Amino acid sequence: MSDVSVRIATGNDLEALARLFDGYRQFYGQPSDLAGGREFLSERLANLDTMVLIALAGDVPVGFAHLFPSWTSVGMRRIWILNDVFVAPEARERGVGRTLMVAAAEFGRQTGAARMILQTASDNMIAQSLYEDCGWEQDNAMIEYRLELD
Repeated sequence: MSDVSVRIATGNDLEALARLFDGYRQFYGQPSDLAGGREFLSERLANLDTMVLIALAGDVPVGFAHLFPSWTSVGMRRIWILNDVFVAPEARERGVGRTLMVAAAEFGRQTGAARMILQTASDNMIAQSLYEDCGWEQDNAMIEYRLELD
């Protein structure tokens, strides 16, 4: 998709982001909750505790990448958690996901981050293929533990 651009989202993008975010959540089996997604994103953007990149085909929002900041204590530098990547169904297979991944990596470099990390479902082979094509490597050295709090 040659006319795709990516930029940092602002509060002016909230409605479009909320619709995309609702689609993302539904992709992962959650019920639609447009108002809840809007509130969640609004809080994240207002508190400056997230970075959202929005992909536009012309002037139409078609995807986003949602990054959360963290730190490496050992390296004493920022890392970015690429928490969410989503492309609207009508824009898939047109390079939007790749464009978002490249833009996210460039954002990480520009902010002086040591690295970026992400997780994906073990059966999401399409995403895994994209990540690997973009130079991401699966980390087999670490084991992740989880404690659900609710």
